[in-house]
Amino acid sequence: MQANSPDHEDDQLKTAEQALRESEEFKTRLIESSEDCIKVLDLEGRLLSINTGGMRRLEICDFDPLRNSEWIEFWQGEYRECARVAVEAAKKGDVGRFRGYCPTMGGKPRWWDVVVNVIHDCEGRPEKLLAVSRDITEQFQSESRLRAIIEGTATATGKDFFHSMVRHLAAALPVKVAFVTECANVERSRARILAFWDGVGLSEGLEYDVEVTPCKKVFEGETCFYSNELQRLFPEEKELVDLGANSYIGIPMLGADAQVIGHLAVLDTEPMDNGPRGMDVLKIFAARAGAELERMRAEAGLRVAFAEIEKLKNRLYAENVYLQEEIRGENNFDEIVGDSPALRAVLQQIERVAPTDATVLILGETGTGKELVARALHHRSARSDRPLVKVNCGAISAGLVESELFGHIKGAFTGALDKRIGRFELADGGTLFLDEVGELPLETQVKLLRVLQEGEFEPVGSSKTVKVDVRIIAATNRNLEDELKAGRFRADLFYRLNVLPLHNPPLRERKPDIPQLAMFFLSRASRRFGRQIDGIGRETIERMVNYHWPGNIRELQNLIERGVVMASGPVLTIDSGLLPAATNDPSLTKSQSPIPAQSLTQPDGQSSQPPQSTSIEDLERQHILNILSQTQWVIEGEKGAAKMLNLHPNTLRSRLKKMGIQRPRN
Repeated sequence: MQANSPDHEDDQLKTAEQALRESEEFKTRLIESSEDCIKVLDLEGRLLSINTGGMRRLEICDFDPLRNSEWIEFWQGEYRECARVAVEAAKKGDVGRFRGYCPTMGGKPRWWDVVVNVIHDCEGRPEKLLAVSRDITEQFQSESRLRAIIEGTATATGKDFFHSMVRHLAAALPVKVAFVTECANVERSRARILAFWDGVGLSEGLEYDVEVTPCKKVFEGETCFYSNELQRLFPEEKELVDLGANSYIGIPMLGADAQVIGHLAVLDTEPMDNGPRGMDVLKIFAARAGAELERMRAEAGLRVAFAEIEKLKNRLYAENVYLQEEIRGENNFDEIVGDSPALRAVLQQIERVAPTDATVLILGETGTGKELVARALHHRSARSDRPLVKVNCGAISAGLVESELFGHIKGAFTGALDKRIGRFELADGGTLFLDEVGELPLETQVKLLRVLQEGEFEPVGSSKTVKVDVRIIAATNRNLEDELKAGRFRADLFYRLNVLPLHNPPLRERKPDIPQLAMFFLSRASRRFGRQIDGIGRETIERMVNYHWPGNIRELQNLIERGVVMASGPVLTIDSGLLPAATNDPSLTKSQSPIPAQSLTQPDGQSSQPPQSTSIEDLERQHILNILSQTQWVIEGEKGAAKMLNLHPNTLRSRLKKMGIQRPRN
């Protein structure tokens, strides 16, 4: 193989040197023409060189005055420390990086993303530093604009949100006008302004046709950008002339169903060369504005629905009050049925006593309806919106009566596995009905007396005092004065309970009420057992009136229920074996003697042929005629029949007309 000649070797060397020179020149051109600022620093951070592109970006005409100056000193405020930390990191072989603010030599604001690296010598030792800065001013300003709008609208809702949004959009983009609208009709041919900002003031509520405006296509779902000559493009829209508008961006606002519900737009007097960047921001807030508009519409719909519900509730309440009045008018004090003098005296006492907070002691035999009297007292008191809590003192074992009344804590006694709230605490603010109060053990009577006197007690097993505000209504079938003498009832508790004694008469003292009570229980039992019973036989009614009823109203109710179950026809009859025709009770006085059948006559004193059965309608008619006779046919006023029947005068007149009742002629 022939060795290379000296001339050939020289040619190869020259070619390599030329390639190296061209490579170095290319690198130099690449660095010098780069728009990034490429600076070489010494290890102390002094400026040694900068590329031509960087000088152009920083508006540096002559580099010599800047040579060997401290690069860190070019940075402003807090970013000077960031530059120092980056230099120190690079000197240690790490990469120093930060974002900071440094204006150009001409004073233009500029934000930079900076990276600082070490340059090694041929032997790998740190020799210099390379600092490369990229201009991120536009990106930073976009982020700042977005952040400013977000912060400005973060806590606002409804109208406040739209007002705040258009003001911040106009300032951040910046443009002269920003506004947001909603579709004013189903066809989307009209827009209603939710908020409009022109740099001077805010307005809302105006409507306009979109046909000749830049908004038309936006309402059809398009994003529109007109960078210049807006008035020439839309010559029929005179408002653009008044605003001096030259450019426009419009973004559709979509609802949850992806249908256009409005739009967000900006106008400016200058050409808009930053349309794409502005559109990114507008799209973000058009989406948020659409969500807020839908929320407002849903909220408005809920308000309408709630208003309708409230209206219906008030109407139902009024109807319920009316129906309750009707029921009370027909049945007297809810389920207290009758109109005998003895019962009327009790009802008059209830009316006087109920509005007070005084303790009431209801006295009466078993089965006379003492609980109904207690309920009537509660329902006509100022505590009627709070609970009426009942305790049957005779039905609770002596060992548990205190726990029932006052409650207990967990572990207070064997079997107390959980905390229990007593009846007194449940009745706080309301009424506590102590039925059969004479059955209370003496030790419990002491605690009860303390609650009545001081309004406080301790639950069983607890040292914590509980305060309550409770009205007491007590009832007993015992003679408490006899119990007191026998030492079974405390005298101080008796006098505390016996503030307002109310005697509930036995049924034998309410003979005129027996037919009405019988029909009341018949109606209820017929519904309960699904039987069609239209009335009570005349003989059975007479037998009921003449019976002495040792079990009082409860015995009558049980007898009617048994009769309904055993009935074989539409008329109730009670076998004489169950209900004797006359009483042999020697305790009856003359005033308590059986009422003869002849007393069931018309008010004018003319008796008619006795019917074979008595219906509910017959009894109601008889009751109304009795009241009209007592009031001499006066319907209205304090002493009128309507007042006594607890009916509105017009209701009574309507009922008289329906029953065919007319005042007899003299």
